[in-house]
Amino acid sequence: MQRALLVPELLVADLAASLRFWCGLCGFRIAYDRPEDRFAYLDRDGAQVMLEEAAGPERRWLTGAMEKPFGRGINFQITVAQVDPILAKLEAAGWPLYLDVEETWYRVDDGEIGVRQFLVQDPDGYLLRFSQALQADSPATQPLDQAH
Repeated sequence: MQRALLVPELLVADLAASLRFWCGLCGFRIAYDRPEDRFAYLDRDGAQVMLEEAAGPERRWLTGAMEKPFGRGINFQITVAQVDPILAKLEAAGWPLYLDVEETWYRVDDGEIGVRQFLVQDPDGYLLRFSQALQADSPATQPLDQAH
C-alpha cells in the first residue's frame, strides 16, 4: 500500500463501532492498527483515513468540545468504481442514507464530469460521499448551464 499524501485523522467515540461501519459496510480494510492506542489506518483502493478513539490512552489533538455529529461542515468524497455494492450492504444493515443516490453533472473548466453519488453518515456523524464516475453518454447528461 502506498500512503496517500493527505490522510484525514478522525476522532471517533467508539473505534469498534466505527470499524464495523467503515470496513464491514463501506469496504475499507485495516492497513494497520495499534489496538493499544485505539487507532486504525484504513484503506479502500487508495482512499485512506485514520480513525482514533477520542478517549484513547495517548494524546489527542482536540480544538474544542466533541459533540455529535462530529465533522460538521465537511464531507469526504470517496471515489469508487461502483456505488451499488456499498448501497446494498448499507440497505441490508438498515443503515439510513443522508442523501439518496443521485446522478449529477458538475462543471470543470470548459467541460463537465458526471457522477453517481450518495451521502451517508458514519456512527459519529461524519459525512461520506461515495462517488462513481459516469460516462458522457449517460442519461443523466445535463446542459452545461445547468451543471454545478
